[in-house]
Amino acid sequence: MKLFIKSLSTLSLLLLVVGCNNKQAEQQMLKEAVAIESADECHLCGMLISNFPGPKGESVRKSSEQVNKFCSTRDMFAYYLQPENTRNVTQLFVHDMSKMPWEELNDGHFIDAKKAWYVTGSSKRGAMGQTLASFSLEEHALAFSKEFGGEVYRFEEITIELL
Repeated sequence: MKLFIKSLSTLSLLLLVVGCNNKQAEQQMLKEAVAIESADECHLCGMLISNFPGPKGESVRKSSEQVNKFCSTRDMFAYYLQPENTRNVTQLFVHDMSKMPWEELNDGHFIDAKKAWYVTGSSKRGAMGQTLASFSLEEHALAFSKEFGGEVYRFEEITIELL
């Protein structure tokens, strides 16, 4: 019985440490999203990012600490879904549109793009016309799609064909 209790205590401690490390890793990743400056151009199309409404995206590649910035989530996905980029991109960030007004850029609301929910086909427009509205919570994505139309998807469901 003592061995069982000791094993249980060790397991509990291990789970606590792993949980803390995951939280620290997530916080570290979010610190790497960078502000979008007024002169920043989209990595994919070259347009001035701050001139357009809607969610923006950022990516970080394995081989570089440089953050690539995108004028829309659609451009970010168009870049990321290219096979050579999918293998080499380590992090992706998007704006949480439940916290950021559509017309106002606010870099305080970046989230991990791979954990986000997306609405495609809504009536809201971004830099390249239709874009993917990004949300940290599914219920916010569903509420947005109810108000502005569109379908809700998880990150892994987004394909080139869907774009």
